[in-house]
Amino acid sequence: MLLAGLAATGCTPDAPALQGGWVGTHPERGHRLRGELPQASGPLRKTGVLIVGGGIAGLACARALARRGIDDFALLDLEDQPGGNSRSHVVGSAPCPLGAHYLPLPGPEAHEVNELLHELGLAREQAGRTVWDERWLCHSPQERLFIDGPNGGYWHDGLLPPPDGAASLAQYRHFSALVARAQRGLGFAMPSHRTRWTAGHAALDAQPFAAWLDGQGLSDARLRWYLDYCCRDDYGADATTVSAWAGLHYFASRHGFHAPGDEAAEREPVLTWPEGNGWLSQRLAEPLRERIHTGRTVLRVTEQRSGVELLAWNEAAGAPERWAARAVVMAAPLFVSARLLTAPPDALRALKQRHAPWLTASLLLREPLLTRPGAPPSWDNVRYGSTALGYVDARHQSLDPTPRPPLLTAYVALPAARRGELLARPWQHWARIVTAELAQTHPDLPAKVERIALCRFGHAMSIPTPGLRGSAELAALNAQRGRVVFAHGDLAGYSVFEEAYTVGVEAAERLSL
Repeated sequence: MLLAGLAATGCTPDAPALQGGWVGTHPERGHRLRGELPQASGPLRKTGVLIVGGGIAGLACARALARRGIDDFALLDLEDQPGGNSRSHVVGSAPCPLGAHYLPLPGPEAHEVNELLHELGLAREQAGRTVWDERWLCHSPQERLFIDGPNGGYWHDGLLPPPDGAASLAQYRHFSALVARAQRGLGFAMPSHRTRWTAGHAALDAQPFAAWLDGQGLSDARLRWYLDYCCRDDYGADATTVSAWAGLHYFASRHGFHAPGDEAAEREPVLTWPEGNGWLSQRLAEPLRERIHTGRTVLRVTEQRSGVELLAWNEAAGAPERWAARAVVMAAPLFVSARLLTAPPDALRALKQRHAPWLTASLLLREPLLTRPGAPPSWDNVRYGSTALGYVDARHQSLDPTPRPPLLTAYVALPAARRGELLARPWQHWARIVTAELAQTHPDLPAKVERIALCRFGHAMSIPTPGLRGSAELAALNAQRGRVVFAHGDLAGYSVFEEAYTVGVEAAERLSL
Protein backbone atom coordinates (compact mmCIF):
# COMPACT_ATOMS: atom_id res chain seq x y z
CA MET A 1 0.00 0.00 0.00
CA LEU A 2 1.47 3.32 -1.06
CA LEU A 3 0.31 5.42 1.87
CA ALA A 4 0.98 2.91 4.61
CA GLY A 5 4.68 2.35 4.39
CA LEU A 6 6.59 3.71 1.44
CA ALA A 7 7.86 6.92 3.04
CA ALA A 8 11.21 5.31 3.78
CA THR A 9 11.52 3.55 0.45
CA GLY A 10 14.07 5.07 -1.86
CA CYS A 11 15.22 4.57 -5.41
CA THR A 12 17.44 1.75 -6.53
CA PRO A 13 21.04 1.96 -5.21
CA ASP A 14 22.54 2.82 -8.58
CA ALA A 15 20.03 5.59 -9.38
CA PRO A 16 21.45 9.12 -9.69
CA ALA A 17 20.26 11.78 -7.25
CA LEU A 18 16.82 13.13 -8.09
CA GLN A 19 16.58 16.65 -9.49
CA GLY A 20 13.34 18.53 -8.86
CA GLY A 21 11.28 20.56 -6.46
CA TRP A 22 7.89 22.03 -5.59
CA VAL A 23 6.00 23.91 -8.31
CA GLY A 24 2.60 25.50 -8.83
CA THR A 25 1.32 26.38 -5.37
CA HIS A 26 2.43 28.64 -2.50
CA PRO A 27 0.90 27.40 0.77
CA GLU A 28 2.56 30.19 2.72
CA ARG A 29 0.44 32.76 0.90
CA GLY A 30 -2.85 31.26 2.00
CA HIS A 31 -1.49 30.88 5.51
CA ARG A 32 -1.11 34.65 5.80
CA LEU A 33 -4.66 34.52 7.17
CA ARG A 34 -3.31 32.80 10.28
CA GLY A 35 -1.19 35.78 11.28
CA GLU A 36 -1.84 39.40 12.12
CA LEU A 37 -3.25 41.27 9.16
CA PRO A 38 -1.37 44.34 7.89
CA GLN A 39 -2.79 47.81 8.26
CA ALA A 40 -4.69 48.98 5.19
CA SER A 41 -2.68 51.67 3.44
CA GLY A 42 -2.03 53.16 0.05
CA PRO A 43 -4.43 54.38 -2.62
CA LEU A 44 -7.89 52.85 -2.92
CA ARG A 45 -8.36 50.95 -6.18
CA LYS A 46 -11.94 51.03 -7.45
CA THR A 47 -13.80 48.69 -9.78
CA GLY A 48 -17.37 47.60 -10.34
CA VAL A 49 -17.06 43.92 -9.38
CA LEU A 50 -14.32 42.09 -7.53
CA ILE A 51 -13.87 38.36 -8.11
CA VAL A 52 -11.91 36.66 -5.33
CA GLY A 53 -10.32 33.52 -6.76
CA GLY A 54 -9.11 32.60 -10.23
CA GLY A 55 -10.10 28.94 -10.45
CA ILE A 56 -12.52 27.68 -13.07
CA ALA A 57 -15.55 29.18 -11.31
CA GLY A 58 -13.90 32.59 -10.98
CA LEU A 59 -12.78 32.57 -14.62
CA ALA A 60 -16.25 31.46 -15.74
CA CYS A 61 -17.84 34.29 -13.78
CA ALA A 62 -15.43 36.83 -15.30
CA ARG A 63 -16.14 35.50 -18.77
CA ALA A 64 -19.90 35.69 -18.18
CA LEU A 65 -19.65 39.31 -17.03
CA ALA A 66 -17.55 40.23 -20.06
CA ARG A 67 -20.07 38.59 -22.40
CA ARG A 68 -22.79 40.74 -20.84
CA GLY A 69 -20.77 43.83 -21.71
CA ILE A 70 -19.62 44.40 -18.13
CA ASP A 71 -15.91 45.19 -18.26
CA ASP A 72 -15.58 47.05 -14.97
CA PHE A 73 -14.31 44.14 -12.88
CA ALA A 74 -11.08 42.75 -11.47
CA LEU A 75 -10.17 39.16 -10.60
CA LEU A 76 -7.65 38.56 -7.81
CA ASP A 77 -5.85 35.24 -7.24
CA LEU A 78 -3.06 34.40 -4.81
CA GLU A 79 -1.17 32.15 -7.25
CA ASP A 80 0.97 33.38 -10.15
CA GLN A 81 -1.16 31.56 -12.73
CA PRO A 82 -4.97 31.44 -12.79
CA GLY A 83 -6.84 28.18 -13.18
CA GLY A 84 -7.00 26.67 -9.69
CA ASN A 85 -6.90 22.87 -9.96
CA SER A 86 -6.87 23.17 -13.77
CA ARG A 87 -3.39 24.58 -14.33
CA SER A 88 -0.31 23.31 -16.11
CA HIS A 89 3.46 23.34 -15.85
CA VAL A 90 6.44 22.78 -18.17
CA VAL A 91 9.07 20.12 -17.48
CA GLY A 92 11.93 19.71 -19.91
CA SER A 93 10.25 22.17 -22.35
CA ALA A 94 7.13 19.97 -22.46
CA PRO A 95 3.71 20.85 -20.99
CA CYS A 96 2.09 18.67 -18.34
CA PRO A 97 -0.89 19.00 -15.97
CA LEU A 98 -0.59 20.23 -12.39
CA GLY A 99 -4.05 18.93 -11.52
CA ALA A 100 -7.15 18.03 -13.51
CA HIS A 101 -6.19 16.37 -16.77
CA TYR A 102 -9.37 15.53 -18.69
CA LEU A 103 -12.97 16.54 -19.34
CA PRO A 104 -15.67 13.95 -20.13
CA LEU A 105 -17.84 14.94 -23.07
CA PRO A 106 -20.60 16.97 -21.37
CA GLY A 107 -24.20 15.86 -21.36
CA PRO A 108 -27.16 18.03 -22.38
CA GLU A 109 -27.64 19.42 -18.87
CA ALA A 110 -24.21 21.09 -18.99
CA HIS A 111 -25.27 23.55 -21.67
CA GLU A 112 -22.91 26.30 -20.46
CA VAL A 113 -19.95 23.93 -20.82
CA ASN A 114 -21.19 22.75 -24.22
CA GLU A 115 -21.41 26.36 -25.36
CA LEU A 116 -17.86 27.03 -24.20
CA LEU A 117 -16.45 23.98 -25.98
CA HIS A 118 -18.15 24.98 -29.22
CA GLU A 119 -16.73 28.49 -28.98
CA LEU A 120 -13.24 27.11 -28.37
CA GLY A 121 -13.50 25.07 -31.56
CA LEU A 122 -13.55 21.72 -29.79
CA ALA A 123 -17.01 20.85 -31.08
CA ARG A 124 -19.31 21.75 -33.96
CA GLU A 125 -22.80 20.83 -35.04
CA GLN A 126 -23.11 18.82 -38.24
CA ALA A 127 -26.29 17.24 -39.61
CA GLY A 128 -27.99 17.53 -36.24
CA ARG A 129 -25.23 15.92 -34.20
CA THR A 130 -22.19 17.14 -32.29
CA VAL A 131 -18.84 16.40 -33.92
CA TRP A 132 -15.75 16.63 -31.69
CA ASP A 133 -12.26 17.65 -32.70
CA GLU A 134 -10.54 14.26 -32.79
CA ARG A 135 -7.16 15.81 -32.06
CA TRP A 136 -8.28 16.26 -28.46
CA LEU A 137 -10.39 13.18 -27.91
CA CYS A 138 -8.23 10.79 -25.93
CA HIS A 139 -6.27 8.67 -28.39
CA SER A 140 -6.16 4.89 -28.11
CA PRO A 141 -5.02 3.04 -26.11
CA GLN A 142 -6.82 4.95 -23.37
CA GLU A 143 -6.54 3.00 -20.10
CA ARG A 144 -4.85 -0.03 -18.60
CA LEU A 145 -4.60 -1.70 -15.18
CA PHE A 146 -1.58 -3.59 -13.85
CA ILE A 147 -2.52 -6.78 -12.02
CA ASP A 148 0.13 -8.67 -10.08
CA GLY A 149 0.38 -12.38 -10.68
CA PRO A 150 2.57 -15.44 -10.13
CA ASN A 151 4.52 -14.73 -13.32
CA GLY A 152 5.27 -11.11 -12.56
CA GLY A 153 1.93 -9.56 -13.43
CA TYR A 154 0.43 -8.12 -16.62
CA TRP A 155 -1.33 -5.05 -17.97
CA HIS A 156 -5.09 -5.46 -18.41
CA ASP A 157 -6.90 -3.34 -21.03
CA GLY A 158 -9.18 -0.89 -19.19
CA LEU A 159 -9.37 0.15 -15.54
CA LEU A 160 -12.20 -2.16 -14.44
CA PRO A 161 -10.55 -5.31 -13.04
CA PRO A 162 -11.65 -8.53 -14.71
CA PRO A 163 -14.09 -10.40 -12.44
CA ASP A 164 -12.66 -13.26 -10.42
CA GLY A 165 -15.08 -16.00 -11.46
CA ALA A 166 -18.83 -16.34 -11.91
CA ALA A 167 -19.77 -15.05 -8.45
CA SER A 168 -17.63 -11.97 -8.98
CA LEU A 169 -19.22 -11.31 -12.38
CA ALA A 170 -22.67 -11.63 -10.82
CA GLN A 171 -21.84 -8.82 -8.40
CA TYR A 172 -20.59 -6.64 -11.27
CA ARG A 173 -23.91 -7.19 -13.02
CA HIS A 174 -25.89 -6.50 -9.86
CA PHE A 175 -24.14 -3.15 -9.37
CA SER A 176 -24.74 -2.33 -13.04
CA ALA A 177 -28.47 -2.97 -12.57
CA LEU A 178 -28.57 -0.82 -9.43
CA VAL A 179 -26.94 2.10 -11.25
CA ALA A 180 -29.38 1.76 -14.15
CA ARG A 181 -32.31 1.65 -11.69
CA ALA A 182 -31.06 4.81 -9.99
CA GLN A 183 -30.74 6.55 -13.36
CA ARG A 184 -34.31 5.68 -14.29
CA GLY A 185 -35.98 6.03 -10.93
CA LEU A 186 -34.24 9.04 -9.37
CA GLY A 187 -32.39 10.83 -12.14
CA PHE A 188 -28.83 12.11 -12.03
CA ALA A 189 -27.24 14.94 -14.00
CA MET A 190 -24.03 16.86 -14.38
CA PRO A 191 -24.24 19.55 -13.01
CA SER A 192 -26.10 17.78 -10.24
CA HIS A 193 -28.57 20.59 -9.50
CA ARG A 194 -30.11 20.16 -12.95
CA THR A 195 -31.98 17.14 -11.50
CA ARG A 196 -34.71 17.68 -8.89
CA TRP A 197 -33.56 16.65 -5.42
CA THR A 198 -35.93 14.02 -3.99
CA ALA A 199 -36.38 11.99 -0.83
CA GLY A 200 -34.64 9.13 -2.64
CA HIS A 201 -31.56 11.27 -3.25
CA ALA A 202 -31.62 12.41 0.38
CA ALA A 203 -31.74 8.81 1.62
CA LEU A 204 -28.63 7.99 -0.41
CA ASP A 205 -26.93 11.20 0.73
CA ALA A 206 -27.51 10.28 4.38
CA GLN A 207 -25.29 7.16 4.37
CA PRO A 208 -21.73 6.23 3.39
CA PHE A 209 -21.32 4.58 0.01
CA ALA A 210 -19.54 1.60 1.61
CA ALA A 211 -22.47 1.01 3.97
CA TRP A 212 -24.91 1.14 1.06
CA LEU A 213 -22.79 -1.35 -0.90
CA ASP A 214 -22.72 -3.66 2.12
CA GLY A 215 -26.49 -3.44 2.33
CA GLN A 216 -26.76 -4.49 -1.31
CA GLY A 217 -24.55 -7.52 -0.70
CA LEU A 218 -21.77 -6.13 -2.88
CA SER A 219 -18.59 -7.43 -1.26
CA ASP A 220 -16.49 -8.60 -4.21
CA ALA A 221 -12.90 -7.46 -3.59
CA ARG A 222 -12.22 -6.44 -7.18
CA LEU A 223 -15.44 -4.49 -7.55
CA ARG A 224 -14.93 -2.76 -4.20
CA TRP A 225 -11.35 -1.79 -5.06
CA TYR A 226 -12.54 -0.27 -8.33
CA LEU A 227 -15.31 1.72 -6.63
CA ASP A 228 -12.83 2.99 -4.04
CA TYR A 229 -10.51 4.02 -6.88
CA CYS A 230 -13.33 5.92 -8.63
CA CYS A 231 -14.25 7.75 -5.42
CA ARG A 232 -10.64 8.76 -4.73
CA ASP A 233 -10.23 9.88 -8.34
CA ASP A 234 -13.18 12.29 -8.34
CA TYR A 235 -13.70 12.98 -4.64
CA GLY A 236 -10.32 12.49 -2.94
CA ALA A 237 -11.64 9.85 -0.50
CA ASP A 238 -12.80 6.24 -0.58
CA ALA A 239 -16.24 4.65 -0.31
CA THR A 240 -16.18 4.62 3.49
CA THR A 241 -16.00 8.44 3.48
CA VAL A 242 -18.18 9.66 0.60
CA SER A 243 -21.97 9.40 0.53
CA ALA A 244 -23.91 6.75 -1.37
CA TRP A 245 -25.38 9.57 -3.46
CA ALA A 246 -21.86 10.57 -4.53
CA GLY A 247 -20.87 6.97 -5.28
CA LEU A 248 -23.86 6.44 -7.56
CA HIS A 249 -23.65 9.93 -9.03
CA TYR A 250 -20.15 9.13 -10.35
CA PHE A 251 -21.69 6.59 -12.73
CA ALA A 252 -25.36 7.55 -13.06
CA SER A 253 -24.68 11.16 -14.09
CA ARG A 254 -22.59 9.93 -17.01
CA HIS A 255 -22.74 6.66 -18.93
CA GLY A 256 -23.60 4.21 -16.18
CA PHE A 257 -21.65 1.13 -15.16
CA HIS A 258 -21.24 -1.79 -17.55
CA ALA A 259 -20.22 -5.24 -16.41
CA PRO A 260 -17.72 -7.06 -18.64
CA GLY A 261 -19.45 -8.75 -21.57
CA ASP A 262 -22.87 -7.27 -20.88
CA GLU A 263 -22.71 -4.40 -23.33
CA ALA A 264 -20.46 -3.57 -26.24
CA ALA A 265 -20.41 0.10 -25.29
CA GLU A 266 -17.24 2.02 -25.97
CA ARG A 267 -15.34 3.62 -23.11
CA GLU A 268 -16.57 7.02 -22.11
CA PRO A 269 -14.88 9.48 -24.47
CA VAL A 270 -12.94 12.29 -22.84
CA LEU A 271 -11.16 15.42 -24.00
CA THR A 272 -7.56 15.75 -22.91
CA TRP A 273 -4.44 17.72 -23.75
CA PRO A 274 -0.71 17.42 -22.96
CA GLU A 275 -1.16 20.20 -20.35
CA GLY A 276 -4.39 18.66 -19.04
CA ASN A 277 -7.21 21.07 -18.25
CA GLY A 278 -4.64 23.84 -18.20
CA TRP A 279 -5.46 24.04 -21.92
CA LEU A 280 -8.97 25.16 -20.96
CA SER A 281 -8.03 27.54 -18.15
CA GLN A 282 -5.44 29.27 -20.34
CA ARG A 283 -8.07 29.96 -23.00
CA LEU A 284 -10.53 31.20 -20.43
CA ALA A 285 -7.95 33.56 -18.95
CA GLU A 286 -6.31 34.92 -22.10
CA PRO A 287 -9.11 37.33 -23.19
CA LEU A 288 -9.35 38.58 -19.58
CA ARG A 289 -5.65 39.03 -18.89
CA GLU A 290 -5.87 42.80 -18.37
CA ARG A 291 -8.42 42.29 -15.59
CA ILE A 292 -6.68 39.37 -13.86
CA HIS A 293 -4.34 40.27 -10.99
CA THR A 294 -2.29 37.26 -9.89
CA GLY A 295 -0.07 37.13 -6.83
CA ARG A 296 -2.75 38.89 -4.76
CA THR A 297 -3.56 37.17 -1.49
CA VAL A 298 -6.92 38.44 -0.31
CA LEU A 299 -6.97 38.94 3.47
CA ARG A 300 -10.30 40.56 4.29
CA VAL A 301 -13.60 41.39 2.56
CA THR A 302 -15.99 43.82 4.25
CA GLU A 303 -19.52 44.51 3.03
CA GLN A 304 -20.49 48.13 3.48
CA ARG A 305 -23.63 50.17 2.96
CA SER A 306 -22.90 50.99 -0.67
CA GLY A 307 -20.52 48.22 -1.70
CA VAL A 308 -17.59 46.17 -0.49
CA GLU A 309 -14.01 46.91 0.52
CA LEU A 310 -11.19 44.41 0.22
CA LEU A 311 -7.69 44.13 1.68
CA ALA A 312 -5.12 42.13 -0.28
CA TRP A 313 -1.40 41.48 -0.13
CA ASN A 314 0.57 42.10 -3.31
CA GLU A 315 3.10 39.25 -3.22
CA ALA A 316 5.48 40.78 -5.77
CA ALA A 317 5.51 44.22 -4.14
CA GLY A 318 5.43 42.89 -0.58
CA ALA A 319 2.79 45.45 0.34
CA PRO A 320 -0.94 45.66 1.11
CA GLU A 321 -3.52 46.83 -1.44
CA ARG A 322 -6.97 48.31 -0.86
CA TRP A 323 -9.81 47.66 -3.28
CA ALA A 324 -13.41 48.88 -3.38
CA ALA A 325 -16.29 47.67 -5.56
CA ARG A 326 -20.06 47.70 -5.80
CA ALA A 327 -20.19 43.90 -5.49
CA VAL A 328 -17.97 40.88 -4.92
CA VAL A 329 -17.99 37.28 -6.11
CA MET A 330 -16.37 34.96 -3.57
CA ALA A 331 -14.85 32.38 -5.93
CA ALA A 332 -12.51 30.96 -3.29
CA PRO A 333 -13.13 27.68 -1.44
CA LEU A 334 -16.03 28.14 0.95
CA PHE A 335 -13.96 27.61 4.09
CA VAL A 336 -11.62 30.36 2.86
CA SER A 337 -14.54 32.70 2.15
CA ALA A 338 -15.73 32.14 5.72
CA ARG A 339 -12.36 33.45 6.94
CA LEU A 340 -12.21 36.39 4.52
CA LEU A 341 -15.68 37.86 5.06
CA THR A 342 -15.93 40.01 8.15
CA ALA A 343 -19.66 39.15 8.33
CA PRO A 344 -20.19 35.77 6.64
CA PRO A 345 -23.79 34.61 6.19
CA ASP A 346 -25.19 32.14 8.71
CA ALA A 347 -25.17 29.32 6.15
CA LEU A 348 -21.45 29.77 5.58
CA ARG A 349 -20.73 29.83 9.30
CA ALA A 350 -22.69 26.63 9.83
CA LEU A 351 -21.39 24.68 6.82
CA LYS A 352 -19.31 21.59 7.62
CA GLN A 353 -17.19 20.64 4.64
CA ARG A 354 -14.05 18.52 4.41
CA HIS A 355 -11.34 18.83 1.77
CA ALA A 356 -8.85 16.28 0.50
CA PRO A 357 -5.09 16.94 0.27
CA TRP A 358 -3.70 16.10 -3.15
CA LEU A 359 -0.26 15.53 -4.64
CA THR A 360 0.77 15.44 -8.30
CA ALA A 361 4.22 14.64 -9.62
CA SER A 362 5.44 15.03 -13.20
CA LEU A 363 8.45 12.84 -13.99
CA LEU A 364 10.69 13.45 -16.98
CA LEU A 365 12.49 10.24 -17.88
CA ARG A 366 15.80 9.83 -19.69
CA GLU A 367 14.59 6.93 -21.83
CA PRO A 368 11.50 4.78 -22.38
CA LEU A 369 10.42 2.25 -19.79
CA LEU A 370 10.76 -1.47 -20.32
CA THR A 371 7.55 -3.13 -21.46
CA ARG A 372 5.57 -5.60 -19.37
CA PRO A 373 3.18 -8.28 -20.71
CA GLY A 374 -0.35 -7.34 -21.70
CA ALA A 375 -1.92 -4.07 -22.86
CA PRO A 376 0.43 -1.50 -24.43
CA PRO A 377 1.37 1.85 -22.81
CA SER A 378 -1.76 3.97 -22.51
CA TRP A 379 -2.84 7.44 -21.55
CA ASP A 380 -4.04 6.41 -18.05
CA ASN A 381 -2.11 3.69 -16.20
CA VAL A 382 -3.13 2.36 -12.76
CA ARG A 383 -1.98 -0.46 -10.45
CA TYR A 384 -4.65 -2.76 -9.04
CA GLY A 385 -4.65 -2.86 -5.25
CA SER A 386 -2.90 0.48 -4.82
CA THR A 387 -4.38 3.49 -3.06
CA ALA A 388 -2.49 5.74 -5.49
CA LEU A 389 -4.28 6.87 -8.65
CA GLY A 390 -1.64 5.87 -11.20
CA TYR A 391 -0.22 8.14 -13.84
CA VAL A 392 -1.06 9.68 -17.19
CA ASP A 393 1.32 10.01 -20.11
CA ALA A 394 1.56 13.75 -20.76
CA ARG A 395 2.90 13.07 -24.26
CA HIS A 396 0.05 10.73 -25.21
CA GLN A 397 -1.88 13.43 -27.10
CA SER A 398 1.15 14.94 -28.78
CA LEU A 399 0.90 15.09 -32.57
CA ASP A 400 4.67 15.55 -32.94
CA PRO A 401 6.17 12.30 -34.30
CA THR A 402 9.67 13.20 -33.06
CA PRO A 403 10.82 10.68 -30.40
CA ARG A 404 10.88 12.36 -26.99
CA PRO A 405 11.73 11.17 -23.47
CA PRO A 406 8.64 10.01 -21.56
CA LEU A 407 6.85 12.56 -19.33
CA LEU A 408 4.50 11.00 -16.78
CA THR A 409 2.19 12.76 -14.31
CA ALA A 410 1.32 10.72 -11.22
CA TYR A 411 -1.59 11.43 -8.84
CA VAL A 412 -2.00 10.72 -5.13
CA ALA A 413 -5.08 11.54 -3.03
CA LEU A 414 -3.95 11.73 0.59
CA PRO A 415 -6.01 11.26 3.77
CA ALA A 416 -6.67 14.48 5.65
CA ALA A 417 -4.45 13.26 8.49
CA ARG A 418 -1.43 13.68 6.22
CA ARG A 419 -2.11 17.30 5.26
CA GLY A 420 0.43 18.55 7.78
CA GLU A 421 3.02 16.11 6.49
CA LEU A 422 2.40 17.28 2.93
CA LEU A 423 3.19 20.83 4.03
CA ALA A 424 6.13 20.03 6.32
CA ARG A 425 8.12 17.32 4.60
CA PRO A 426 10.58 18.27 1.80
CA TRP A 427 9.90 17.48 -1.81
CA GLN A 428 12.52 14.71 -1.77
CA HIS A 429 10.42 12.78 0.75
CA TRP A 430 7.39 12.81 -1.54
CA ALA A 431 9.49 12.16 -4.64
CA ARG A 432 10.71 8.93 -3.04
CA ILE A 433 7.15 7.90 -2.25
CA VAL A 434 5.97 8.54 -5.81
CA THR A 435 8.90 6.80 -7.50
CA ALA A 436 8.63 3.83 -5.15
CA GLU A 437 4.96 3.42 -6.04
CA LEU A 438 5.64 3.62 -9.78
CA ALA A 439 8.48 1.14 -9.40
CA GLN A 440 5.89 -1.48 -8.45
CA THR A 441 4.87 -1.59 -12.10
CA HIS A 442 8.09 -0.22 -13.65
CA PRO A 443 11.13 -1.48 -11.69
CA ASP A 444 13.43 0.36 -14.07
CA LEU A 445 11.75 3.76 -13.54
CA PRO A 446 13.72 5.13 -10.54
CA ALA A 447 17.03 4.91 -12.37
CA LYS A 448 15.56 6.67 -15.41
CA VAL A 449 14.06 9.75 -13.71
CA GLU A 450 15.86 12.90 -14.85
CA ARG A 451 13.66 15.46 -13.09
CA ILE A 452 10.52 15.49 -10.97
CA ALA A 453 8.19 18.45 -10.41
CA LEU A 454 5.76 18.07 -7.51
CA CYS A 455 2.64 20.10 -6.81
CA ARG A 456 0.79 19.98 -3.48
CA PHE A 457 -2.78 21.04 -2.85
CA GLY A 458 -3.55 21.13 0.87
CA HIS A 459 -7.30 21.49 0.25
CA ALA A 460 -7.64 20.25 -3.31
CA MET A 461 -11.30 19.25 -3.45
CA SER A 462 -14.45 19.06 -1.40
CA ILE A 463 -15.26 15.53 -0.21
CA PRO A 464 -19.00 14.76 -0.65
CA THR A 465 -19.46 13.29 2.81
CA PRO A 466 -22.88 12.04 3.95
CA GLY A 467 -25.36 14.88 4.34
CA LEU A 468 -23.32 17.51 2.47
CA ARG A 469 -24.95 17.51 -0.97
CA GLY A 470 -28.46 17.88 0.40
CA SER A 471 -27.58 20.29 3.20
CA ALA A 472 -29.64 23.43 3.76
CA GLU A 473 -26.39 25.40 3.99
CA LEU A 474 -25.26 24.55 0.46
CA ALA A 475 -28.75 25.27 -0.87
CA ALA A 476 -28.74 28.71 0.75
CA LEU A 477 -25.28 29.62 -0.53
CA ASN A 478 -26.17 28.51 -4.06
CA ALA A 479 -29.26 30.71 -4.01
CA GLN A 480 -27.72 33.83 -2.45
CA ARG A 481 -28.20 37.05 -4.38
CA GLY A 482 -27.04 40.59 -3.81
CA ARG A 483 -23.71 42.38 -3.48
CA VAL A 484 -21.97 39.24 -2.17
CA VAL A 485 -22.44 35.95 -4.02
CA PHE A 486 -20.50 32.69 -4.06
CA ALA A 487 -18.97 30.80 -6.99
CA HIS A 488 -16.84 27.72 -6.38
CA GLY A 489 -16.97 23.99 -7.07
CA ASP A 490 -17.48 23.57 -3.31
CA LEU A 491 -21.09 24.65 -3.89
CA ALA A 492 -21.73 21.28 -5.59
CA GLY A 493 -20.15 19.37 -2.73
CA TYR A 494 -17.42 17.99 -4.98
CA SER A 495 -14.92 19.34 -7.51
CA VAL A 496 -15.20 18.80 -11.26
CA PHE A 497 -14.92 21.22 -14.18
CA GLU A 498 -18.59 21.05 -15.19
CA GLU A 499 -19.81 22.03 -11.73
CA ALA A 500 -17.28 24.81 -11.20
CA TYR A 501 -17.82 26.36 -14.62
CA THR A 502 -21.60 26.32 -14.24
CA VAL A 503 -21.66 27.90 -10.78
CA GLY A 504 -19.36 30.64 -12.07
CA VAL A 505 -21.74 31.51 -14.89
CA GLU A 506 -24.75 31.41 -12.56
CA ALA A 507 -23.04 33.61 -9.97
CA ALA A 508 -22.67 36.39 -12.53
CA GLU A 509 -26.45 36.29 -12.99
CA ARG A 510 -27.17 36.54 -9.23
CA LEU A 511 -25.08 39.68 -8.67
CA SER A 512 -26.84 42.93 -7.84
CA LEU A 513 -25.08 45.65 -9.83
